[in-house]
Amino acid sequence: MTASSESATGAARPFTISHGDVLRIAIPMMIAYLSTPLVSLVATGVIGQLRDEALVGGVALAAVIFDVIFVSFNFLRGATTGFTAQAIGADDRLFEQRMLLGGLVVALVSGLAILVLQGPIGTLGLALLGADGAVAEAAQVYFSWRVWSAPFVLVNFVIFGWIIGRGEALTAMLLQTLLNGLNIVLSLYWVLDLGWGLAGVAAASLVAEAVTAIVGIALVFARTDRHAWNRPDLAALKRMFSVNGDMMIRSLSLLIGLSFFTRQSGVLGIDILAANTILLRFYFFGVAFLDGIATAAEQMAGRAIGARYRPAFDRMLSLTTLWGFVFAGLVALAFLLSGGWVIDMIAPSPEIVALAHDYLPYVVVLPLVGLVAFQMDGIYIGATWSRQMRNLMLASLAVYFATWAVLQPLFGNTGLWLALLTFQGARSVAFRWMLPTLADRTFAGAVRP
Repeated sequence: MTASSESATGAARPFTISHGDVLRIAIPMMIAYLSTPLVSLVATGVIGQLRDEALVGGVALAAVIFDVIFVSFNFLRGATTGFTAQAIGADDRLFEQRMLLGGLVVALVSGLAILVLQGPIGTLGLALLGADGAVAEAAQVYFSWRVWSAPFVLVNFVIFGWIIGRGEALTAMLLQTLLNGLNIVLSLYWVLDLGWGLAGVAAASLVAEAVTAIVGIALVFARTDRHAWNRPDLAALKRMFSVNGDMMIRSLSLLIGLSFFTRQSGVLGIDILAANTILLRFYFFGVAFLDGIATAAEQMAGRAIGARYRPAFDRMLSLTTLWGFVFAGLVALAFLLSGGWVIDMIAPSPEIVALAHDYLPYVVVLPLVGLVAFQMDGIYIGATWSRQMRNLMLASLAVYFATWAVLQPLFGNTGLWLALLTFQGARSVAFRWMLPTLADRTFAGAVRP
């Protein structure tokens, strides 16, 4: 389904995609995504300066709750990107603005619901995480401040999605830099200079999200037609909810897969957990590069479908595959060359150093195995093939659990890493295998130029 019923049966709108087009989106988004882990690193380091392990543990546990909440709503960004890119391809400004307004309505309602339910959410989350004593008290302080950022976070998801869908990667990078840079500066000042402790770190996140949302809304009003904001389109809202529901399941499935890996690492012992946690930092660093390629694929796939122009879609597929493997190869090489040095520097004991070195090769190959999975995520989001994305993700998760059930009892941590690689590989194979059928079906009604 494309941006409008008219574009579904009308003439194609030809456009070209070049190597430069891919890189103009991918590279700024890589920079933007790389800045996000830096915020967590600075927050942990700032709280660490207070010399209280309970405070560090409290922030870590509360952060898990927010990770679950915000990852669950990350579909707002993806769906908005897909719909916006399709509207740009179809040159349908009214559809673009209606879907943007629908996304903002969903974000505000969801954010306010989180605020209303913050008591039960915080209590249940900390109970499930087993928090007690001073750690629970610290987590509650952090949670009670940062939870007020929820409406702003969700609004920012929609605004970022809209900007990316329009292909304005540099603007998205600057907005992300504002968000993360302000967060870091305020954390340092309010905690180290003013002595606000946990409240200072949480309030820094709140203010940074709020300021970014205000700037984002200003950008929205500057680039849209005021007359289109009179009321939400009910059909657009219905479609937004349908796509968002599928994408929420997809996001939760990915979160479950990674959380399960961490949980099973702990089952194998505290040293294994520590080593695997260090190695996963490499993975999340690599994800920033893979997500940059995925974002380029996302915007261009949506635009090609909105324009009803199959040659642009095929060109997008080939170029993002090429550049995806280039960047995945560079990331793998960086892990291979620098991984040992990084492990030696941050691992807390010789035993954990040795374990992390033993399992480093699995992290080295992970970007190469997972590249197609991330690329396909971008394409499916841009095309708003949400139902198929949901089903294939659930099937891949089932393959992951089945592989783990066989391999971990036999090979321990090696089996666990092989199961994670299988999860990424299954996603890559399943999504790529289904793509030609979906593309043929989507472009079947297009009128050739």
